[in-house]
Amino acid sequence: MADAVSFSFSDTIAGYVGRFDSEARLLRLKTADGREFDVSLASGPSAELVRNLDEPYIDASGHIDEMLSPGRFLFVYGVHYPEHGGRFDAKRLVFLGRGAEDYRFEEAGWWVRQIESLADFYRRAQFGDGPVDFTEYRTEIRLGGDKTASHVQETDTISRLVYGMASAYLLTGKDEYLEVAERGTEYLRKHMRVVDSEEDVVYWYHGISVDGDSERKLFTSEFSDDYDAIPMYEQIYALAGPIQTYRITGDIRIKNDADATIRLFDKFFLDREQGGYYSHIDPILFSPDHESLGENAERKNWNSVGDHAPAYLINLYLATGEQRYADFLEYTFDTIADKFPDYKNSPFVQERFFRDWSHDTGHSWQQNRAVVGHNLKIAWNLMRMNSLKAKPAYSDLAKKIGEIMPPVGSDRQRGGWYDVVERVKEGDQEAYRFAWHDRKAWWQQEQAILAYLILGGTVGGADFLKEARQAEAFYNTFFLDHDEGAVYFNVLASGMPYLLGTERLKGSHSMSMYHSAELCYLAAVYNNLLINGREMDFHFKPDPTNLPERVLRVSPDLLPAGSVRIASVEIDEKPYRDFDADGLTVRLPDVQGRVKVKVRLRPVTS
Repeated sequence: MADAVSFSFSDTIAGYVGRFDSEARLLRLKTADGREFDVSLASGPSAELVRNLDEPYIDASGHIDEMLSPGRFLFVYGVHYPEHGGRFDAKRLVFLGRGAEDYRFEEAGWWVRQIESLADFYRRAQFGDGPVDFTEYRTEIRLGGDKTASHVQETDTISRLVYGMASAYLLTGKDEYLEVAERGTEYLRKHMRVVDSEEDVVYWYHGISVDGDSERKLFTSEFSDDYDAIPMYEQIYALAGPIQTYRITGDIRIKNDADATIRLFDKFFLDREQGGYYSHIDPILFSPDHESLGENAERKNWNSVGDHAPAYLINLYLATGEQRYADFLEYTFDTIADKFPDYKNSPFVQERFFRDWSHDTGHSWQQNRAVVGHNLKIAWNLMRMNSLKAKPAYSDLAKKIGEIMPPVGSDRQRGGWYDVVERVKEGDQEAYRFAWHDRKAWWQQEQAILAYLILGGTVGGADFLKEARQAEAFYNTFFLDHDEGAVYFNVLASGMPYLLGTERLKGSHSMSMYHSAELCYLAAVYNNLLINGREMDFHFKPDPTNLPERVLRVSPDLLPAGSVRIASVEIDEKPYRDFDADGLTVRLPDVQGRVKVKVRLRPVTS
């Protein structure tokens, strides 16, 4: 058999500096899993500092020798030559900070600046320099922000844009972002919402097709996996943006829509006999077992059970503090902890089920495959829930996922997290096989970053924080599009952008502003409040008369009890003192009309 590496190729190595011989121009790098590589710098590589969106190139080529101090983490892109046992010539170095222990993405304002850039990109792409007019919204957005010929407006992608804009307002207080969020919410309510008075529920269209002044409703899903059915996840994500907006405004109409949609879930998707929620119902009888659903009949999956929490339910609880939402969350996470682990057979959770919770390993594209990000998403959200109601089942499973996933789901040589892999190895296989490719998607990097940040910030331990930093480093080095704006959908294993098909787009059925903005919002929260002990400001704009007893709840996420408190409050730019610092609530003044509220939160050191 020919030597497998008897050819040249370019690639990336992510590693920690072991030693550097300046005279020989030879660098020894150690990867995340402890393997060592000798890297030649003799060809004079370029070097740069990682930079945020809207920042200029920061050249470090003249400082390479002094920056290659032991222990520093960096990325090296270069060419492997199959000579003398293998030689790797560096062409590009990316440093993560000026000092050996510095990581620029841990700067207090890094993620806030990034979400501002994202919001500016998507506002410009959808509405140009004119007014915010959602009749101009389009699901598909090209790489540079131009619209395609498609005239479809999908409910979920509008909702995800609304979520991103609302999150940008929470962090910045800029009214232009809240304007987009509120107008988008109104557009969803007017054009995509169906109020079924007879059943006392609300459900949401898949979207509408716009042609001039006319629009055609798209009742059932147009997406191939869910075609001609009503999938649970589309109903779930219709709430994501409005509920994040509700946290800011307290608009009771949004809460009423959410409650009516939850009644839809409980009336038509809930399996009252064997637990959990079905993934699809048919559009005529609203039945989960109708034969028209095909392989989606009587099925349950991660999206139908687990996506409630991150998409809208945690935020609905944060805004209201109502026990029924806490109970719904507990039911969701009890189901996940009980049904999803499958560690006798695989290091990955099981994601698809028949009605009786037996494993569905032959469904559509998924078969017996794992979506790496879903495992990480479970760990992240279990730790959020554990702060609301601590249970060993939650924390133990989250920690287990955090410990078991890096060797099987991440790239230990280049950094970053993979997409879909086979859940079990066959024959003499030593590694879990990729289902189709070894590319890395933006949203799965988000799940890794948030999972390890919250584990590091709550459980503690150097290993979790190390994984968080490595994931943040890969995302900020390779996913930010410094030429056109926003972030790439996918990159190759090496980190180079993958720009073919729908993965070339910045807006599609799968991509809007949601995951990138959610990452910015919560990475800022976890990095500042849980890990680095820094204060943060959050912004709200409610009408006090809309809130029960005029109480505004300002907790930024489900954080450990007592970990943060209110340091100060301003209302309409004036100091205000009627707040419960430890309860994270503000009693608003008895006035008519909306008020601007800025709340500064301070970490509580143990």
